Amino acid sequence: MNDSVKLKKFNFSNVKGLSSNQLKQHYQLYKGYVNKINEIWSILDSKTDFKNPNSTYSEIRSLKLGESYSLDGVKLHELYFENLGGHNNAPYGEIKTLIDRDFGSYKNFITRLKDVGLSMRGWAVLAIEPIDQRLHVFGQDAHDVGAIWKSHPLLVLDVYEHAYMIDFGIDRKEYIDIFIDNIDWKVVNKRLRMFYKHHNHLDL
Repeated sequence: MNDSVKLKKFNFSNVKGLSSNQLKQHYQLYKGYVNKINEIWSILDSKTDFKNPNSTYSEIRSLKLGESYSLDGVKLHELYFENLGGHNNAPYGEIKTLIDRDFGSYKNFITRLKDVGLSMRGWAVLAIEPIDQRLHVFGQDAHDVGAIWKSHPLLVLDVYEHAYMIDFGIDRKEYIDIFIDNIDWKVVNKRLRMFYKHHNHLDL
């Protein structure tokens, strides 16, 4: 059986302030999630039923928990790596308009992003939410803990220690500052336009 999830390659040449070793080790972690989701799907595809399904412990429960964790790990890391590399450019265009509307200013948005990033154990995600048609910075303690269904992720910040400890030790604040300097707002605007394309009935 061919792997269902393909490993993506990323160009980190424009990323400043994060070492090659830090990015390389982080990429290897992402690679592990790709391998695991393919392994889990292979097992699920090979069996038609599982013995003694149970909500405390069973094979199918373990596989399903691993499935959501590893698949979200793949998706979040791909979003994170893709929105790196803008180095010191400011938001512009449609995303800047929404940031000013929903946070009052870029400064207020950065304050919120930092606060969420320092408060969560896993991820801070800027997303646009179809219910109120506004931007929110959501926090996730793990890949599959805190994710909001149908919210469209625009900017993803990994705050797990593995994302920064080689370069910054436990200084998450410095790492978040470096991340902000590296946001590729072109990618963020592209994701926002994709949201508009699929939600053209909304009055945004």
